Amino acid sequence: MVAARLLLACCVCLMIASGAAIIGNEEELTKEELAELLKIAYDAYKNKADGLDEMKGRLATLARQLVMQQLYVEERARSDGDSGIKQLRHHFEGTRPYHSASHTGTTVASMHDHANNIRTVGLGEIVVVLNGVEFRTRHNDYGLRMPSTTSSNYHEVEDIPFPEVPPEVLQYNEIADQITEMQAWFKAWKDQDHTVRDYRKYFKANLCYLEGAWTFADKLEESFFSDRHFLDAASWFEMQEKVRYTSYTGGKSTLENFSYLPTTIMNMINGTFPQIAQWNYRILCHPLKRDVPLNRFRVVDDLMARMANKKTLGEHERTRAARFTLNPFDTDEWVDGRKNYGFVDELMAEIPGKDNYGAKLSDDGFDSASYPYNDTSNDKSLNVGQYHRWMRVLDTDAMGRTKRHRGFSDESVFMAMTTQPKIAGVDLDICRTVRRQETCTLYNQKWTYAIPLEIVYMTPLLKWNPYDLEYKGDAKSDSGKTVKEGGRTGSTTLKDRAYNGINSKIYYQTPYEFFGGSELGTSKADTVRSVVGVLDRVGALHKVKASGTRAFLPYIPGVGSMRTRYPIMPVHGEGSGMWKELEALKDIVLSPMKYANMFHENWQQDGTSSRGLTLLTGKSKDGHVHRIVLSADEVDMLKMGGTVVTETEETNGHSHDVEIRRAANGRFIMVKCDGGRTCPDKHKKVLSVAPVQDVDEVDAGEQR
Repeated sequence: MVAARLLLACCVCLMIASGAAIIGNEEELTKEELAELLKIAYDAYKNKADGLDEMKGRLATLARQLVMQQLYVEERARSDGDSGIKQLRHHFEGTRPYHSASHTGTTVASMHDHANNIRTVGLGEIVVVLNGVEFRTRHNDYGLRMPSTTSSNYHEVEDIPFPEVPPEVLQYNEIADQITEMQAWFKAWKDQDHTVRDYRKYFKANLCYLEGAWTFADKLEESFFSDRHFLDAASWFEMQEKVRYTSYTGGKSTLENFSYLPTTIMNMINGTFPQIAQWNYRILCHPLKRDVPLNRFRVVDDLMARMANKKTLGEHERTRAARFTLNPFDTDEWVDGRKNYGFVDELMAEIPGKDNYGAKLSDDGFDSASYPYNDTSNDKSLNVGQYHRWMRVLDTDAMGRTKRHRGFSDESVFMAMTTQPKIAGVDLDICRTVRRQETCTLYNQKWTYAIPLEIVYMTPLLKWNPYDLEYKGDAKSDSGKTVKEGGRTGSTTLKDRAYNGINSKIYYQTPYEFFGGSELGTSKADTVRSVVGVLDRVGALHKVKASGTRAFLPYIPGVGSMRTRYPIMPVHGEGSGMWKELEALKDIVLSPMKYANMFHENWQQDGTSSRGLTLLTGKSKDGHVHRIVLSADEVDMLKMGGTVVTETEETNGHSHDVEIRRAANGRFIMVKCDGGRTCPDKHKKVLSVAPVQDVDEVDAGEQR
């Protein structure tokens, strides 16, 4: 429009100048001649303006196609699998496909140790898919930091406080007595016995997560701090070019400081001006409000890693290649069965999005407010400023359901809304015609995405400093540099070569005698040394070991070795149909007696294994019933006197969360329903076993 107006102005000026020239030559224009001149100028302006409009229209069409092309790429990734880790850097191969790494190899997610650093958690380069966006990280080595508890400023973070040292340890003056008492606390943690020593106060679980978002960032932005790595570029363009070059040539950044982070056209302003968004991610941790018992973890049987490393499942569990899953039922005993809102949902719900811990946001998109999944009171809406994936709405969808999951089929993605200006949002204008009157509602929302990575246990070793070694802060500070000043190397025998105190990268303060062995499961990426010498405040030399975060603690006399990092990250491929089919086949092959009924040919069973069972609730006030489908494990749990917590199938637009037990007379009893003693619609407590034909009829009805 501006260009067209300039063109018209130029034509008018030209006209005036021409007229002036003619008048100067004493040849006066007639009205007809002036009108003809104006018509010529207007036609020239109109033709040029029409050309500009046509060019703008074509550019808008091309830009729109680019937007839709990006959507296609993301939708394809979403349907191919879940949000999760996809691939590690290639380091080794062999005669079988599983000899090379996928999401795991010799270590899962390239996990390693920097226990000599005060807050660093070792994690290498990984390829991740997050809500359909595939990207590759730099070498991560993230820190034990959390979103700000006092500020809502963008990316404001703070250090997670270290657990205190038990007073029962500090009451002793002799170092040997402190060591003995501290070992007793680790023994209590390993045995999960808090009756005498309540370890839960001093062994704290932290949920570390990877968060991604589309951002408006003209300048290269380091979204999270690492004391070992950084994005090695001065601008986003330079980073993109370095990634293009290394992808083309097959090279790499020696320090692994390149990261492939895509860009997209997020919106078209006035249909013509593209608004570019830059993808970025960060890794943070959150100190959980509750204890996470060790029996809540179960190792995932990644057969490719076991085959490549020649490990039994028990041996694999004690390596860095193992990853774990959390018991969704949050019970001491494990049962396999369907469960929607589970333990990991409860833990992730404690974590805020970009608005930090003070966020209080609600989602009323499509005029359908979201409510907490397990709360049927409808007293308050779901705080979507915290990470979640399950929710409940009041309106029944076309499938008769009121409980919903974020995304179409992505099981692993967690989402949180934000108000941060730097996050790119999407607008949607929805118009409805009611009584011939059109009303439009503009929705503008900004969202970020996350997956859990691992649970890291902080122990009292992070703070226990029995020799009172002087901590001199950041290794790059003037004070921190004095630790190694004068050629000090950490000698355990020579005072003039021992470290002079400790700093953020030389964090050795645990007495050597506390451990009875060397570092476990070491890799080439580890930086920790077995033992070093450090001078205390009066110049005495002490032999000490690293006090930072490890995957496994070295052997502790009377205790053994302890794992402090439990990787629980989802894998992208787990969401594909092929992966699910192979997992089903793996269960049948590795547990043939348990799943004997899955074979086409009958197997002779010993009679000790249960089969799945379908129960029916009693009739409600309006006469409807619900099915409760139990797995073989759940049936076994009930037979042993245990309790099963599950969800009924939906009937009449709703379902119930129920707790089931088996009475002494063999009947199945619903002891709790939706958190109360009875269901709101008064289903009877005694459950009946559904006849096989009834189950088949219901299944057939659903298929019809």
